[in-house]
Amino acid sequence: MNRFVIAEASRCIGCNTCMAACATAHKAAGLQSQPRLTLTKTEDISAPVLCRHCEEAFCARVCPVNAITQDAESSRVVVDEKSCVGCKMCALACPFGAITPSGTSTAGVAGVKTMTPTFSKSLDPMLAWEIGVRTVAVKCDLCAFNPDGPACIRVCPTKGLVLVDHETLRRANVIKKKNNAWQGSGMPIATALATFKERE
Repeated sequence: MNRFVIAEASRCIGCNTCMAACATAHKAAGLQSQPRLTLTKTEDISAPVLCRHCEEAFCARVCPVNAITQDAESSRVVVDEKSCVGCKMCALACPFGAITPSGTSTAGVAGVKTMTPTFSKSLDPMLAWEIGVRTVAVKCDLCAFNPDGPACIRVCPTKGLVLVDHETLRRANVIKKKNNAWQGSGMPIATALATFKERE
């Protein structure tokens, strides 16, 4: 199973700190400064959406130039920004909506003056285009360039982002099964968990 970052919606306060840290870390590494996660909000909750590094990576399957690959050692799904042609097929294929097309604007570049269209902030990046800008696929890479791991996890003020791996999921399933078993017995959860800890 692959590792990925997941958000606990109950802890997310929608502060956008994770997006800012992601953009800053990647820009410092010479990559697109577009955040690799997107904050989604409803009336009641908010939570960032990130790449799940799927074992059956549909984004990699549809890429016409093999710019998206699965790293054999870590099983991370990675995008080679130099090879990407910006066709947006991967963003369409992603079941989580975790890939965002993005490009560095030519505005302010010496000697470049083009009439670029302006877009509403609400316009989906899939529909936006800008003259002279090369768009590439941008998705979570688990900050592979940083030995400290994903920047978003380190800066979250509520500890709402968690790096999930096989062992984390296994432990969560054990606790979930025990909770369900104790709920069926009519015993309060707190008592059940205390009893479970005593038996370990």
